[in-house]
Amino acid sequence: MSDKTLVTWHDQTVKRPRGAVVWFTGLSGSGKSTVANCVDAKLHEMGAGSFVLDGDNIRHGLNASREILSPVFGEDFANRFGLGFAPEDRTENIRRIGCVAEIFCSSGTLALTAFVSPYRKDRDLVRQTVNASNDGSNSDFIEVFVDTPIEICEQRDPKGLYKKARAGEIKGFTGIDAPYEAPEKPELHLQGDLPVETLADQVVGYLKSIGKC
Repeated sequence: MSDKTLVTWHDQTVKRPRGAVVWFTGLSGSGKSTVANCVDAKLHEMGAGSFVLDGDNIRHGLNASREILSPVFGEDFANRFGLGFAPEDRTENIRRIGCVAEIFCSSGTLALTAFVSPYRKDRDLVRQTVNASNDGSNSDFIEVFVDTPIEICEQRDPKGLYKKARAGEIKGFTGIDAPYEAPEKPELHLQGDLPVETLADQVVGYLKSIGKC
């Protein structure tokens, strides 16, 4: 018997208004998490249900590294399920969080995700996953490109990652020796060198314009 025959999809009895997945993407240090949290605060003040799924936070639990998992579950388990930053690990990282974000969306929540998510194909797959659950009348996936020049990202460098990448201490770092594929047609294109409040207001304004808050 195959694994596929053991799994059956169960439709929900309660039909809820759908939320949305607001997918912030951009280089490390672009301001994704900062803007997402500012949007979250504004939505909370408005009484709208929202939650931030942050890339670093998710990698402490759901998408933990081998190093985090190994002391608790053992090396074999960690090697099988732990995620690093190789291209295939990045793809799985985004696939998993895309599934979680879709669950939030189905519950009526505005899921605000802040991930570098450097590959277009991975972001497009999340878009398909999210929109596969709606009635097809509109998109519940809102791609927000936080477009910050790499020079500014390096100046900010809140975690010192660019410095380490330039020194060769980190390999495969997005924007330095690994590619970032910018969105071609994002729903929102934010200029990341503008004040955070300005950018957050742009996002909230867009959500209002499409009836999501």
